[in-house]
Amino acid sequence: MNNPASTWHKSSYSKGDTNCVEVAEGAKTRIRDTRHRSHGTLEVSAAEWEAFLDAVKNGRL
Repeated sequence: MNNPASTWHKSSYSKGDTNCVEVAEGAKTRIRDTRHRSHGTLEVSAAEWEAFLDAVKNGRL
């Protein structure tokens, strides 16, 4: 799915040159592996993405 309103950016939680992900936030949030962009994306709702980020920030994941 291509959403021109969103722009891909490297996740602030990615470190160094390995295990990096890119995120495009919009009506739906899309996540992809930086090294294997052609392998597709994971798409989640804004609420699901916010819940995931909250869990990471608060040490629950």
